[in-house]
Amino acid sequence: MDTKTIFMVFFTITILVSHAYPSLNQKDVDDEPLVNPGREMEALTEISPASQDYNMYMLDKLPPKYLLYLNSCGGKMGPSGDECIDDVLKEILTNKPASKECCLEVVKTGKECYMEIQKFIFRLYQFKRFASQVSFRTNQVWDRCSSEVETPLSSHHSAIELS
Repeated sequence: MDTKTIFMVFFTITILVSHAYPSLNQKDVDDEPLVNPGREMEALTEISPASQDYNMYMLDKLPPKYLLYLNSCGGKMGPSGDECIDDVLKEILTNKPASKECCLEVVKTGKECYMEIQKFIFRLYQFKRFASQVSFRTNQVWDRCSSEVETPLSSHHSAIELS
């Protein structure tokens, strides 16, 4: 074998090993908040004229059926839906857990609706920079809420299936 081939084999093996065994002293970035609670979170919710124009343009481009579906999903959350959506958004961005009441509303809405609402929120100008980072966290919030909220109906169905 010539030197070039040996170098290429060594380089390829080194790359494969480094991807298979990442450093154990690296910080887990999933545990760190994307946004600091307080002023930084408040600043995200402020809407400038440019961001409002972007959001309106984005809304105009969405299919009317999809907007009706999102509206229906939001309606399933009941009268405290907007507050719960804000609480869940804070949990995703700052790691501050949403209340048990909001978890109940989220679970009542259903996973598909919850995921579509979150997907829509992260299309908005203020939050689109986080879109690539929140998929895992969105699922984590769903998993936490669904495990925290044990519905009597699901327990009843499990008992029926077992008998």
